[in-house]
Amino acid sequence: MKAQIAFSPSFSYFFYPSKEEMTPLNFPLQRLTSVKDGVEALGVPHTEVGEILVNGISVDFNYLLKDRDKACILPFSPPVDVTKATLLRPVPLERPSFVVDINVARLGSLLRLMGLDTVYNHAWRDKDIAAISKDEGRIVITRDRSLLKRKIITYGRLIREERPWAQLFEVIKFYNLKSWLFPFSRCSFCNETLRPVQKEDVLDRLEPLTRLFYNEFTECPKCGKVYWSGSHKQRIKERILVMLEKSQQLKAEDDYTSDNIF
Repeated sequence: MKAQIAFSPSFSYFFYPSKEEMTPLNFPLQRLTSVKDGVEALGVPHTEVGEILVNGISVDFNYLLKDRDKACILPFSPPVDVTKATLLRPVPLERPSFVVDINVARLGSLLRLMGLDTVYNHAWRDKDIAAISKDEGRIVITRDRSLLKRKIITYGRLIREERPWAQLFEVIKFYNLKSWLFPFSRCSFCNETLRPVQKEDVLDRLEPLTRLFYNEFTECPKCGKVYWSGSHKQRIKERILVMLEKSQQLKAEDDYTSDNIF
């Protein structure tokens, strides 16, 4: 017995050699197999799947494949709203918040810089990250495919870009995070919300020139790091504005239906 599993060309990133059109793959059914297990056995984490059609009917991850079934695996159609329930993810998140692994640690700092709730610890293992994602309702951001195949992870994104700022743009565009951004409101190290602080209260922690030229400061209540509006902040603001303007010019990819594959 066997079923056919076909992936939208959008999943070509997961296959080698990649192709513009994916041929349906024969999947042997030696035991009861869910469509989720079949998809991941062929190399695609379930967190990358936006919809599954079996014989033209939308199903969830628990659907058990039968002989001669034709399963069509479709990607998300950005922008993705994690606060809305879907058949594959019936329990939505209250808001987009993140947990990152060591492979995208720099991206984690940039997400916090943008005011997005993002936790990270270099000592966390995959099982720890998965548990945090489940318990705290966080989106896993990583470049590790095996991490995203962990069953308890509901929301996750396998980052394609290599450079941190490009990765940040990828995440903001994919999840349409513009309305969630509040730059410079979080500690880029601890993820805590910054609080205003009087200059005289942090005077002993300031460099001479900072003490001379700046008067407005914020402080992390956890690690005590002090922030101020230096020239670096203006450069970051300009970079953010360029990034957001670029995102408005880009359109989400067209949906790809099973008719294009079978």
